[in-house]
Amino acid sequence: QVQLVESGGGLVQTGGSLRLSCAASISTFSSRAMAWFRQAPGKERQFVATIKWNEGTTYSDSVKGRFTISRDNAKKMVYLQMDSLKPEDTAVYYCATNDYFYSEYKLSERQYKYWGQGTQVTVSS
Repeated sequence: QVQLVESGGGLVQTGGSLRLSCAASISTFSSRAMAWFRQAPGKERQFVATIKWNEGTTYSDSVKGRFTISRDNAKKMVYLQMDSLKPEDTAVYYCATNDYFYSEYKLSERQYKYWGQGTQVTVSS
């Protein structure tokens, strides 16, 4: 059974930083891509960042240069370091993975099968 648990959300001022964590209870963690998505009120869930099995990363244009995704295979953790936060970054952030092993980048939420419960990030202006 796959379980993903996010933590680290909160309230921060514009320009501040937060670090989100996702703990994965999943076999073969190191061979799976992990991703972060976010959903703002009244909007569709959107891709934020993903890290492949070989630690290759890619980001949405809206967060590139400000956010950094990383993973610790020994701890089965994935992180999202968020710097220079803006009010438009306010959303519920979700950790996700799928059953593709050693796969290329997947940026659509439809390509992810397992999701965490989400953690709220609020950036005040």
